[in-house]
Amino acid sequence: MIIDDQYYDVIIIGTGAGGGTLTRKLAPTGKKILVLEQGEFLEKESSELVDVEVFKKEDFHAPEQWYDSDGEPFHPQASYSVGGNTKLYSGVLQRMREKDFQEVQHQDGISPQWPFKYQDFEPYYTEAEKLYRTHGQKGEDLTEPPHSEDYPFPVVDSQPQVEEICHSISQQGLHPAYLPIGIGDQGRTDSEDTGVTPAIVNYKNVTLKTSAKVICLHTNPSGKVVKAVQAEIGGRSYLFMGDIIVLSCGAVNSAALLLRSANEKHPQGLANTSDLVGRNLMKQLMTVVVQLTPTSNSGLFQRTRYINDFYWGDKDFSYPMGHIQNSGGILQDVIFSESPPILSIAAKLMPGFGLKQLAKRSIGWWLQTEDLPRPKNQVYLQNSKLHIDYTPNNTEAHDRLIYRWIDVLKAVDKHRQNIYPRGETPIQVLAHQCGTCRFGEDPKTSVLDLNCRTHNLDNLYVVDSSFFPSSSATSPALTVIANALRVGEHLIERLKG
Repeated sequence: MIIDDQYYDVIIIGTGAGGGTLTRKLAPTGKKILVLEQGEFLEKESSELVDVEVFKKEDFHAPEQWYDSDGEPFHPQASYSVGGNTKLYSGVLQRMREKDFQEVQHQDGISPQWPFKYQDFEPYYTEAEKLYRTHGQKGEDLTEPPHSEDYPFPVVDSQPQVEEICHSISQQGLHPAYLPIGIGDQGRTDSEDTGVTPAIVNYKNVTLKTSAKVICLHTNPSGKVVKAVQAEIGGRSYLFMGDIIVLSCGAVNSAALLLRSANEKHPQGLANTSDLVGRNLMKQLMTVVVQLTPTSNSGLFQRTRYINDFYWGDKDFSYPMGHIQNSGGILQDVIFSESPPILSIAAKLMPGFGLKQLAKRSIGWWLQTEDLPRPKNQVYLQNSKLHIDYTPNNTEAHDRLIYRWIDVLKAVDKHRQNIYPRGETPIQVLAHQCGTCRFGEDPKTSVLDLNCRTHNLDNLYVVDSSFFPSSSATSPALTVIANALRVGEHLIERLKG
């Protein structure tokens, strides 16, 4: 094993929404920062796809196997690259709603209260929207929480087809609103171009090592602090030493790394005296509904619109149902690529059309419903293999959202279309994974404290979506970014000590 001769003030593992943002936040401190990323810089991200490249699923899968509840292997849809899954996401930067931070009764149970209120996160949401150049417009969505400032940039224009549909939707008394989208000079913003690259280019105290797969965290003999990070680089094993260690590997992989780092002092895995590391995995219930259109589109356009009229339910269902947004161009929608059989259903309605032609004659709608934390929905290791046990819950609420939305589309189409192909995301899609290391005040019921430091180890933090006590039905990226900025403030103060 090669022991690195440098000693770092902070070691950040992972460069996704949390790790990439934290790198940018801490870079101006002048402290010595090492960033370890399992992947490389991508040559092409999903917003630059052409033709039917999006359906080449192997391009968007992690180079490893995980195992489902039945022990069947699968390749997860994930980006191991600088920027993490923000290189695959749609650029949607949504705030959780005020009520999402409170205890909410769902049909299938309770969505737990967060230890903070929306007002505590609001300043960090505002900072995150500025940093990631968010385009949006307030005042259209009745569920939108208060903002201390307007969105920094105007809305992203929709495709004429989408605007026409939204006009028809509004005539039904609904409130289609513009999605908040991060857009920069090079297209949608992500944690590579907004976080990591500015940090390593402008600050000599920041070092990035790519193709660095972290294998294990090593504690001191007392087991009270992490002293070293073990990683494989180029087939060789390295040991890196640092004062503060921050995980941002994604909710699944951060939990797996903690479990994989079990030792004599921590036989169940690091930070796991509560037996909650890896438990309460959430990934939202997500279904795409396809609306066929009489005219064609490019198939290559940004998501722009959403509807939250059913977020908290409707007159026929008093429980929360969820969130709806247009999928954007199907030829660029990476999550959609996991469900190409949807278009095979559409092909029966439009015989003679190929995949590309069908995609250009379709508008996709993503429907998202909150799933509730369940201890048995978990990440665990067995014989060194990573297993995902996940059983969906809150399914009736999601089904009601689907049927309610199809009724809306039928009215828009004036019953021109009676069949709306749809497909749920399979287990390999963990786009909105969260909850495996929830934060809280009580070490018996949480893994992290309110600063996202592990209760059991003084210098170990987690800043990806693992910390979520509940998933909400919004896209989680902005909340992860805002929390990384919040934790960054805490770490800046700690580094001054």
